[in-house]
Amino acid sequence: MNDAKEASSSISNFSNEFQSSQQMDWLRVQDSLKGKLITEDDFKWRLPTREKEGSCEILKYVGGVDLSFSKDDSSIACGTLVVLDLTTQKVVYEDSSIVRLHIPYLPGFLAFREAPVLLELLDKMKNNAHCFYPQLLMVDGNGLLHPRGFGLACHIGVLADLPTVGVGKNLHHVDGLTQSTVRELLQAADSPEHILPLIGDSGCIWGAAMRSSEGSLKPIFISVGHRISLASAIAIVRMTCKFRVPEPIRQADIRSRERLRNNQ
Repeated sequence: MNDAKEASSSISNFSNEFQSSQQMDWLRVQDSLKGKLITEDDFKWRLPTREKEGSCEILKYVGGVDLSFSKDDSSIACGTLVVLDLTTQKVVYEDSSIVRLHIPYLPGFLAFREAPVLLELLDKMKNNAHCFYPQLLMVDGNGLLHPRGFGLACHIGVLADLPTVGVGKNLHHVDGLTQSTVRELLQAADSPEHILPLIGDSGCIWGAAMRSSEGSLKPIFISVGHRISLASAIAIVRMTCKFRVPEPIRQADIRSRERLRNNQ
């Protein structure tokens, strides 16, 4: 019995040491990528609502990525990339991949579990020189609104060198911000646009909470991913919200769930 306890303790210690070592490696990678982060508008296109400036192209193709998980096995996931034509709000491109994930979820390090699947879909599209390759990508996950200021949307944006926007459905505790407090402030705010800047205890603006559709009491949480300002991120999210969640992400979610169901 003692031998069994010792063996169990040894395995537990090894697992903890492995996680600690893995986290240190991931912290170094995050810090390295964070040094390349751009949090202002850095693109050649313009928003459809802005006045024409010379021959500048208009934002037309907006991508969305999402990962859905099997109900029977949480290590089985389907990553999906869709691209919408912003003028018609119709899906013009779709691709997905069902994979088995071997990296465990650790708080603060979601990108190391999910980003490789989504980046592979983007790389495949880019390598095929597809004409609908997104000018901007919306990610089901946070950008700057992250304990270390570098969430999934930042991770994907830097590695893909693509303007990205993080859109979260839930707010995790960051710099004193809590979901319940933000909801109360948003309900009390006298703002016809239903937008609340997310200002932490430090005074840093981490993103914005927005009630994106009529009758929706639950806000979404918008944050900069890479190569875009918060103001532009909010404007583009507003353009793509038929429902609570922006259409590129909503369509990616619907299609990834359907692919999993059909695969079972």
